[in-house]
Amino acid sequence: QVQLVESGGGLVQPGGSLRLSCAASGSIRRINHMYWHRQTPGKQRDLVAAFTSGGGTNYTDSVKGRFTISRDNAGNTVYLQMNSLKPEDTAVYYCNAEGTYTSGGYYRPFNSWGQGTQVTVSS
Repeated sequence: QVQLVESGGGLVQPGGSLRLSCAASGSIRRINHMYWHRQTPGKQRDLVAAFTSGGGTNYTDSVKGRFTISRDNAGNTVYLQMNSLKPEDTAVYYCNAEGTYTSGGYYRPFNSWGQGTQVTVSS
């Protein structure tokens, strides 16, 4: 299978910046799409940003102009640069990836999630 490991969360003051990273590992054949989601207690997990296989990016309205999603050249690591952070950005951020991996000589689809990383924006 494919494992995702996130890093980069922490405590930051309003107006500050953080950069999240998510590295994929395993018998990866191809990663098509990679996403960042976030979730606060008692609420559903919401999509924040997406990086598609064609190189396109999409953002939820509340983070447009402040967050940037990117991928490394190998395509197995995705980043989320978060600038001008607000208290309402406080959440657990999850990385998610879709693609195919090799198992027993076959290509199989995967949809994997990371363990989440806490981002807290507070003075």
